[in-house]
Amino acid sequence: MIKRYISTMALALGLLLGATVAMADEGQELPSAGTNIRDQASLQRGAHLFFNYCVGCHSLKYMRYERIADDLGLTQDDVMQNLNFTGAKFGDPAISHMPPEDAQKFFGKAPPDLSLEVSAKGADWVFAYLNSFYLDPKSPIGWNNTILPNAAMPFPLWELQGEQTAVMKSVKPGDDPQIDKLTLSHPGRLTPEQYQQATRDLTNFLEYVSEPAALQRRHYGIWVVLFLLAFTFLAYLLKKEYWKDVH
Repeated sequence: MIKRYISTMALALGLLLGATVAMADEGQELPSAGTNIRDQASLQRGAHLFFNYCVGCHSLKYMRYERIADDLGLTQDDVMQNLNFTGAKFGDPAISHMPPEDAQKFFGKAPPDLSLEVSAKGADWVFAYLNSFYLDPKSPIGWNNTILPNAAMPFPLWELQGEQTAVMKSVKPGDDPQIDKLTLSHPGRLTPEQYQQATRDLTNFLEYVSEPAALQRRHYGIWVVLFLLAFTFLAYLLKKEYWKDVH
């Protein structure tokens, strides 16, 4: 029985390691997003970017405007005037106003809901994706992406970043072309540093949206740790009191 258990665990570990190696071989190293959901100013800037550039196509069906106001330190007027462009009520979820049939017509499929995007793919992936669009004349939408090739989504932040073009690697005749790097051919309204900060803020907001309870959990965690420290100290004093006559 023990041998069978060990064999099963070894097989599971081998499969896990094999899958990890395969993912590492197929993927590419991603830059760190550097997000911090406790940075309320960053969350507010990220919310502004999302609702000005993303909500036209993408929804946050698990997030209500009222919850965003509470967690991000915003008033109802702040949210309804600066973030709500769909005519939704304060207690409604953030749903895109693009009809599904129009999305199917324009993009070939409905844009995904982004409520759990960071939970599914990670903050680093989302951050890298937002920084990896480039002009592609062969694409039907004029844009492509090195993180998600042939993405159906046009680049919504091009006015901020500008236009990137791909510099190709030197390959042998007959080999598939490979992208070496992306260069900024036409600057946008933001400098490269400002744009990276903007996409970091947007990723930070989407990370918060993926698990809004994390804000409260981390806050409560500090008090739990303090309680455990105090309880441990009291338990130590009680232990000394009980054992002082034994010795």
